[in-house]
Amino acid sequence: MPESARPAAAGGDVAERLAGRIAREGPISVADYMAEANAHYYATRDPFGRAGDFVTAPEISQMFGELIGIWLADLWIRAGRPSGLRYVELGPGRGTLAQDALRAMRGAGLEPPLELVETSPVLRRAQSERLPPARWHDDLSTVPDRGPLLIVANEFFDALPVHQYGDGRELRVHLEGGRFVRENGSPVTEASPASVAIVRDLSRRLVAQSGAALIVDYGHDRTGVGDTLQAVAGHAFADPWEAPGSRDLTAHVDFAALAAAARSEGVRICGPTTQGDWLEAMGIQIRAASLAKAAPERTAEIAAARHRLIAPSQMGRLFKAMALVAPSWPEPVGF
Repeated sequence: MPESARPAAAGGDVAERLAGRIAREGPISVADYMAEANAHYYATRDPFGRAGDFVTAPEISQMFGELIGIWLADLWIRAGRPSGLRYVELGPGRGTLAQDALRAMRGAGLEPPLELVETSPVLRRAQSERLPPARWHDDLSTVPDRGPLLIVANEFFDALPVHQYGDGRELRVHLEGGRFVRENGSPVTEASPASVAIVRDLSRRLVAQSGAALIVDYGHDRTGVGDTLQAVAGHAFADPWEAPGSRDLTAHVDFAALAAAARSEGVRICGPTTQGDWLEAMGIQIRAASLAKAAPERTAEIAAARHRLIAPSQMGRLFKAMALVAPSWPEPVGF
């Protein structure tokens, strides 16, 4: 490749691979660019917390995972406490959510085996420190196909690749002056076949095995138009077309598309509702008061975390919660 065609921004092997592919095949889809960049990004680092690039709800407060655990345990109890149940989490981060949820579930007498869908060796190591009994899977295909499933996916779907369309065609990424550039088009619409395929798989599992899934992510409850692809690095927005593989690429989740895909497989859909409303309905105010009473010196910290999770100006409105429930299972609370 001539020097003038090499990507100028840092990005390591990912930028070189993408540039080489474009040189051989021509412009590539936004989905291919995003998939290649995120695969490297998550495989090579722990992106969470102050030392990483972003903070997720489970890292903000134990209340988030605990309330999810209570939600799961309540469903299990009202379903008749079926045996052989498994806890499945997609993209479990450091394992913080699972750790908090399982602690809450144990209080209700539920201690399911853990099945974690995670491909990153770095994050698997972090998860194993918190969740030593867990089993890991590269995808859903190796998760046991017998017994009810309680499935959680928090900030999982936003990192899956999206295709972008404008002016009646798919928008593609090419190199221009050594930089990655996406074609212009208006209005921009997005679709994530990868997300739809996973939701369909989850839904078929729930119909066949029974159980429920809770999806929490940021996005919109109606399919619309707009370019939502963004990059985050060092807790700040960054250019998604620079240094692929060194920053987190995400796009808003289309909950309407996920709901339609799940409904077509026969599961019941609850929501989406906003994360703030769901956490309020699940009793976050009561849990915050209980934590503050047990540790008065942390009152301000707990209140700040609660505010960040539920306030419309923080995570409360942009983030949504949606449940997929097997036909034979009861209505979940919180929706």
